[in-house]
Amino acid sequence: MPDLQPAVKEMRWSLGKEEKLFRRWRREGVHSFHPPIKRKIFTIDTPPPYPSGRIWHIGAAAHYSEIDMVARTARMMGFEVYFPIGIDRNGLPVELYTERKFGVSIRDTPRERFVELCIHALDDLEAHLIGIMKAMGLSGDFDHHYRTDSREYRTLTQATFIELWHRGLIYEDKRPNNYCVDCGTTIADAEIDYRDLPTELVYVEFGMKGSSQKLTIATTRPELLCSCQAVIVNPGDERYKDLPGRSAVVPIYDREIPIMAHPYAKPEFGTGVVMVCSYGDYSDVQLFRELGLKEIVAVSVGGTMTEAAGLLSGLAVKEARSRMKEELGQRGLLAKVESITHRTPICERSETPIEIIPMAEFYLKQMDFLEKMREIAGGLKFHPEMHRQILLNWIDSISIDWPISRRRYYGTEIPVWYCGRCGSPNLPRPGRYYQPWRQPPPFRKCSGCGSEEGFIGETRTLDTWMDSAISPLFNSGYLRDDSTFKRLYPNTIRPQGKDIIRTWLYYTLLRCYQLTGKAPFESAWISGMGLDAQGRAMHRHLGNVIDPVPILEKYGADSFRFWAASEAAVGHDYRCSEDKVAAASRFVTKLWNVSRFISAFPQPRKARLTASDRWILAELSKLVKSCLEGYRGFDFFVPSNRTRDFLWNLFAPHYVELCKNRAYGKGVGREEQRAAWFTLHFCLKTILLLLAPVMPFVTEEVWSTLYSRRTIHTQLFPKAAWKTAYSRYTKDLTDFNSGVWNLKKSKGISLRAPLEVEVPASLAPFTKDLAAMHNIKGKRS
Repeated sequence: MPDLQPAVKEMRWSLGKEEKLFRRWRREGVHSFHPPIKRKIFTIDTPPPYPSGRIWHIGAAAHYSEIDMVARTARMMGFEVYFPIGIDRNGLPVELYTERKFGVSIRDTPRERFVELCIHALDDLEAHLIGIMKAMGLSGDFDHHYRTDSREYRTLTQATFIELWHRGLIYEDKRPNNYCVDCGTTIADAEIDYRDLPTELVYVEFGMKGSSQKLTIATTRPELLCSCQAVIVNPGDERYKDLPGRSAVVPIYDREIPIMAHPYAKPEFGTGVVMVCSYGDYSDVQLFRELGLKEIVAVSVGGTMTEAAGLLSGLAVKEARSRMKEELGQRGLLAKVESITHRTPICERSETPIEIIPMAEFYLKQMDFLEKMREIAGGLKFHPEMHRQILLNWIDSISIDWPISRRRYYGTEIPVWYCGRCGSPNLPRPGRYYQPWRQPPPFRKCSGCGSEEGFIGETRTLDTWMDSAISPLFNSGYLRDDSTFKRLYPNTIRPQGKDIIRTWLYYTLLRCYQLTGKAPFESAWISGMGLDAQGRAMHRHLGNVIDPVPILEKYGADSFRFWAASEAAVGHDYRCSEDKVAAASRFVTKLWNVSRFISAFPQPRKARLTASDRWILAELSKLVKSCLEGYRGFDFFVPSNRTRDFLWNLFAPHYVELCKNRAYGKGVGREEQRAAWFTLHFCLKTILLLLAPVMPFVTEEVWSTLYSRRTIHTQLFPKAAWKTAYSRYTKDLTDFNSGVWNLKKSKGISLRAPLEVEVPASLAPFTKDLAAMHNIKGKRS
């Protein structure tokens, strides 16, 4: 009889082992990318997290832990995995955080100084995010992590701008654009959210030319009266059938404007009469174009009313709205005011209502590519399939080219200089990083007129999505390493959240197709949203953001990761709370305890199995099959929950108890004892392999202690190696065991106490193990 002392010495799992294991993996290059000739490469277009504030909330951390599960799953499927790590360090959120952190304003700070402050703020945030990634055990390439504000990355972004400019896909035009007065820049449609906000519907009395008649019009934007250029009524509205062709008089400003028939006017809203202003919303923009109206700019880029607003000039929009109501009331032109809820477009960054202001901006053509985008969207493999429709719906909603220039500081500069004589735009050759606002041009003559009199550098930057949308190109070596690019592009998978399908996913498809003629990846893996315990999205202003760092420190990475995997199926929203992570930690403890128990027994290479052994191995094969189906779809909900259910509800309470006496050699021969040892270890090895992508630390520790010096993370997934015929006994076995336990409990006796009970004939092959397990005396079957 061998000395049955557990090889797993510690009584409980130590969280301190996680950091030691992570350092060992880094030191030994366990997850390094070394593409051999015959092994297929699996490339992950990892989302570079956006450091917009100190706290990276628990849902974001869970998202990245699951991306790591994608990488670990691919390795265990036999792929060589390229898993880059980056930080997205451009754009508006960075600037807003810098303003908060240092108590400065971008409008009052010299550009060079503000850029320096952004870099300092970003370095702190980056260190914080990288620290969380490492604490969670991410197996990415931290030694070469990239930054979207690096000289190398911005050089590539500018090179793509120059290339698309020369192809005629980028142009400059003055058009009405979404404008955030708080952020001080144009924003794209994809950066707008819509909220139902309380507002007032103001009923204004317009005059009628040549008549004392009044025309009442309801509007939520009375401050825009100065820019009203037409009034419309629905052609089917019998109340106003005589009005088209006549003229109305704008109150306060006494201008005559035409009354027209147009189906946009809804008879059921307000009075059914609509004033068309430049610009209350995008319907106004469309109506101005369709009706050939001349715009009057009422709101400045500073968010104040222009001189065209007369008595409202210089007032902020909200103040102007209130002032106009007062003026209308004093003049007897205010019929009534109603409180309503109005669907309002807001900037997703500053969360303030947007204005629509005509401005000159650069545009990237996208309207010409929408059909191709639909084709590419239809050809991608989606995990889960249901989120394909979000992308298709967004593509179908696009109605204008993409405005790509921003009036901010911290971003990739637009590489353009304007001729001091003729004003023509001049672009440099690609291959260097250019800062036109602070550098002279790398050429002497204007490409348009040949003048050498001087140039004016462009001060605007590019939309941050122009940078992050080329992540598959940057990480594949585009324009820098042709051989690497051929190996890595298109990438295998793009993992991301569903909230940025309309931005990062769509813009990446557009940008990469325009540059390469190919889709940038084969699959899109879309995660759901991590919500708070009440089902609300986590936002700083709601005070419901959960910091993952204290939770990781308290429960460890494996508990956190197991919770993330087991909480919801891929693509579905889920609720976050510390209690859920605490519950997951109990499973880590269970796995450790079972492993420690099994570690006391020798590991036979083969054995003659009993019925009990064949039964649990049949169930194990079913488990393997189910888990591998989940892993193939990168749905970690399946293997995490199926394996937990197997270990907690079947293997530990039923099989381990069935074979425990045999394993200790009580009342059995050597052959039956070896069968128990073999089966226990076979099951544990399989469980560890199935859990390794989800729980990399505890599985590695047990594996390296018991089974191999070679890391578990270079192993392949197990196969369903056993026939499943013995699964037919599962219900009868578990029902019988539960019945005996309940009977002993009802009698108030110990589970180890002897009991006279009959083993049913259907379980005859298990009689010996059942009798030992339950201490059955007398008649058995």
